[in-house]
Amino acid sequence: MALVGTTASGKSALAHQLALESDGAIEILSVDSMTVYRGMDIGTAKATTDQRTQVNYHLLDLIEPSQEFTVSQFQYEARQAQELVWALGGCVLYVGGTGLYGRAVIDDLDIPGQFHEVRAELEARGDDVGRMYEELSRLDPVAASRMEPSNSRRVLRALEVTLGSGRPFSSYGAGLRHYGDPRVIQIGLNCSFDVLDVRIARRFEAWMEEGLLEEVALLRERGMSRTARQAVGYRELLRHIEEGVELEKCVEDAITQSRRLARRQRSWFQRDPRVEWFEDPSDAAKRLGEVLSSPDGFVRN
Repeated sequence: MALVGTTASGKSALAHQLALESDGAIEILSVDSMTVYRGMDIGTAKATTDQRTQVNYHLLDLIEPSQEFTVSQFQYEARQAQELVWALGGCVLYVGGTGLYGRAVIDDLDIPGQFHEVRAELEARGDDVGRMYEELSRLDPVAASRMEPSNSRRVLRALEVTLGSGRPFSSYGAGLRHYGDPRVIQIGLNCSFDVLDVRIARRFEAWMEEGLLEEVALLRERGMSRTARQAVGYRELLRHIEEGVELEKCVEDAITQSRRLARRQRSWFQRDPRVEWFEDPSDAAKRLGEVLSSPDGFVRN
């Protein structure tokens, strides 16, 4: 089963309480693109050391912040974690707001790998997007028909995969716009944006008092990958550290970007017709309890 929602919606607290009350039956798989990084703790709202002594958490602190991490790597790690939980007789509760990572696991997406040498060769050729699109149209007309000819990022990625894997990019499943039969019951925790906006501001201010700026400075010294540097909150504070932008301005920007993130997350999850939405956390908890007591919360292979 899965508990989804925007940042600051309260899903993490609800999931922890449910797992705590299950007396070890529920184990949490964190579906978050940034909690995989060691040391990125405060600004990702990562489960604390104390919380992790109370409940079993998985998929946290997988790599160093200096490393890049892909959705296919996450999918692999999630599969390993869920198999371990099931082997020990536990129940997996996926919790998080990174929609793509969730889809990769819940829908078992067929994700093409990264072909760095092929991509480097394509970029070195210096072809404009029109010429690349023509090549893609010859090699994989189905993929070409699904994207705008001017979308250089998507065209380049499709060519990279088609040439690197030896199979058409379009052969990798129906894509993110297709929602198949549910393999996992997904419960969505809803919250009005008026409430979320206040929570986000208060939470970020609390993080600053807890030492978020110091955390970011330490991570920068250790080295941060391009992906890690783009984390909301960290990206804005890095501007203060590296460029001397006024701290108050960076905090304001971080809060604004967090609010925008919440809206993007809500839009992502609401496109999925399989998510069951609840305004009241107690109603969501009740539904999750019902799922836990039935076979429907488990992945259907």
